Amino acid sequence: MLKRHSPDVVIIGAGVVGAACAYYAARAGLSVAVVDRGPVAGGTTGAGEGNLLVSDKEAGPELDLALLSASLWRQLAELLPASVEYEAKGGLVVAPDAASLTALRAFAGAQRTAGVDAVEAGPDELAALEPHLAPGLAGGFRYPQDAQVQPAQAAARLLAASGARVYTGEEVTAVLRDRAGAVRGVRTTGRELAAPAVVNAAGTWGGAVAALAGTALPVLPRRGFVLVTEPLPRVVRHKVYAADYIADVASGSAALQSSAVVEGTPAGPVLIGATRERVGFDRSPSTEALRRLAAQATALFPVLAQVRAIRAYHGFRPYLPDHLPAIGPDPRVPGLLHACGHEGAGIGLAPATGALIAAALTGAEPPLPPGPFRPDRF
Repeated sequence: MLKRHSPDVVIIGAGVVGAACAYYAARAGLSVAVVDRGPVAGGTTGAGEGNLLVSDKEAGPELDLALLSASLWRQLAELLPASVEYEAKGGLVVAPDAASLTALRAFAGAQRTAGVDAVEAGPDELAALEPHLAPGLAGGFRYPQDAQVQPAQAAARLLAASGARVYTGEEVTAVLRDRAGAVRGVRTTGRELAAPAVVNAAGTWGGAVAALAGTALPVLPRRGFVLVTEPLPRVVRHKVYAADYIADVASGSAALQSSAVVEGTPAGPVLIGATRERVGFDRSPSTEALRRLAAQATALFPVLAQVRAIRAYHGFRPYLPDHLPAIGPDPRVPGLLHACGHEGAGIGLAPATGALIAAALTGAEPPLPPGPFRPDRF
């Protein structure tokens, strides 16, 4: 017999976005249940690098979301245990030649008008900021607001701090609705959870969950690989990437794209991302993707050519066609809210997403205009 429990809201997905939704909903006074067919952070979150970036986002709604999240992450870093490994390391975006530096300068100028702290650095300053960086670069920009967390720990700590009931290893098999079509809870493989609100924070499976509720959301998986080196002294101080990474993030191409993002970690290994390609849920290893990452990383940091890569991993980013997440109520299904489609930025954007969802659930004033993230915009 199915067990029954009746919270105020059920959140489908125990990644960092679902955890942030649980945290802020609980802070708003709601009782929360979180359900996931796998473990906490078992999907996209666990395969992430923990990036909290403003540097890669052009002026607009996503950057506004990122700036709010950056502020909220700083608050959370004071409240959550040190095991989330929050590091305000800052980002460094470098340009190989004068033309790319000119483009980067215009990009940073627009970001500044939105509240981003972007500081231009000439070749000599780059060498001082990152002594092992390749010589001959035209310049770049330093972004002090960029930071990093350990993503799986961040999700776990947010869930623990929320006080939510968490049901892992239980797949949602139905979104329950009343005769008028409004949500009234979910059925999982282990229980029924009756609730007047359900939040779809299922990441790359957000489209499948939307379908269970009788609606549509065009979420697609976008595969990405990360290389991990042996532990090293801190040879990379910032989160460093070349300016072409920004274009890759904004691209809608299904083909393999790669642009190295190189960063040290408190534990010692250097993380090297990032690739993007739409190949469905194909989990096959890609030697071409890893070869490109290694070549691009050693071009940025020649010292890494003598370092061993000890492992690689990959995951799937939840991609939506306009590169903006779906956040908020779905007017097609009363009681259904979405919090998915963040692509590779979910860890960075999670707190602001959670705050928007909590405001929608309680009728409070949202912390920023939610219109650009409407789930029914497609």
